[in-house]
Amino acid sequence: MLTVSAVAEKLGLNVVVKGDMSQIVSGCYISDLLSDVMAHGKDDDLWITLQTHPNVVAVAVIKGISAVILTNERNPEPETIRKAEAEKVTIMVSSLNTFELAGLLYMMLKDDGSVHAGTS
Repeated sequence: MLTVSAVAEKLGLNVVVKGDMSQIVSGCYISDLLSDVMAHGKDDDLWITLQTHPNVVAVAVIKGISAVILTNERNPEPETIRKAEAEKVTIMVSSLNTFELAGLLYMMLKDDGSVHAGTS
């Protein structure tokens, strides 16, 4: 099983807020709509988004998200960082665009055996 730490290392992600880096990653959900993540995100998913505001942390906590990855070198707002630190939610930043990052992450999860048809 992949961990948040392994994903960060293999993909060269900048860890802005270090939550539980040993948390298991079992899938991925990609959306910039908080309501969509609330409806379809799953426990232990990584969440790839462009959203940088504090509500991202609240959704991640409610849904049991392993970590949030911001693409295109977007950085979380200062209040988002404070909330993520308080809630121990990992936030990482990638210089890649969402498409490139998703493809690399898919291959990692596939090679690990974590990806199955019909899962996020």
